[in-house]
Amino acid sequence: MFQGRGSALSLVLVTVISLLCLLVLVERANAATYTVGGPGGWTFNTDTWPSGKRFRAGDVLIFNYDSTNHNVVAVDKSGYNSCKTPAGAKVFRSGKDQIKLARGQNYFICNYPGHCESGMKVSMNAV
Repeated sequence: MFQGRGSALSLVLVTVISLLCLLVLVERANAATYTVGGPGGWTFNTDTWPSGKRFRAGDVLIFNYDSTNHNVVAVDKSGYNSCKTPAGAKVFRSGKDQIKLARGQNYFICNYPGHCESGMKVSMNAV
C-alpha cells in the first residue's frame, strides 16, 4: 500500500523538477545577446548605442575592448551622471566581459580618466 503512494509521490516530484528545468531553459532561450557598441565594440561615443533597442532582464551584454586601455564598471545613476566610480562598484577588466542585465535601469562606464566623459558609457532599462 505504501509502495503505491511512494511511486505516485516520486512521479509528482520528477514531473515538478522537469517542469522547473524546462522553465529555466525557456528563459535562457529567450535571452538576447548584444555586443555593446556593435562591431566597433566598447569605445568612445557609445553612449547612444542603446537607442532604439529593447532590453529584457536576463539579456547579456558583451563588452569587447582593449583591456590595457579600458574597463567596464557597473555603476548607479549617480556614478553614470558624474562619471565617478562609487565605492564597492564592480569593475570588469577582461576585455571580453559578459554581463547579464538586471531588471530595471542598468548603468556602465569606463572609469579611465576622461573616457566616460568622452561617451564611453551606456545606460539601458531592462523590463
